[in-house]
Amino acid sequence: MTFQLTFAIVWAIILAIGGGLLTKIEQWYFDLNKPSWQPPDWLFGPAWTTIFLLSGWAFVRSYPAAEAAGEASFLITLYVINGIANFVWSPVFFTLRRPDWALWEVPFLWLSVLALTVFLRQWDVLASWLIVPYLVWVSFATILNWKIVQLNKPFGGPVNT
Repeated sequence: MTFQLTFAIVWAIILAIGGGLLTKIEQWYFDLNKPSWQPPDWLFGPAWTTIFLLSGWAFVRSYPAAEAAGEASFLITLYVINGIANFVWSPVFFTLRRPDWALWEVPFLWLSVLALTVFLRQWDVLASWLIVPYLVWVSFATILNWKIVQLNKPFGGPVNT
């Protein structure tokens, strides 16, 4: 198995499993006011799985050209930064129960996805396009996060379990 395939698989698995473990959906979440246009909860798992598969494929496609250009470590850094930004959102929103703080974290995640979209293009155009659904989903999730904050603020009171 090649390095790029191994990295892509490990990256996707860590994000998928880690994200799942960090996303404890409890009653407080169900009690939040949400917009009528929010997708059903069951859709989030398949959406993220698809995004991680496409992102992994983008890495596999772009790595050979990045390595040939002496920029493999930059490509890996982009993915690591994105992974960290992705990981931070869930515990802030779900564990700390602070959708308002999660909204402040979203620009870092969104910019990390945009960076993947922009930089992968120089190594593989299709790889760049494979990231676009991720960018669209995070953009949509940002609007959803904002609307949840708007419908439910203020946050920060005592946490009831």
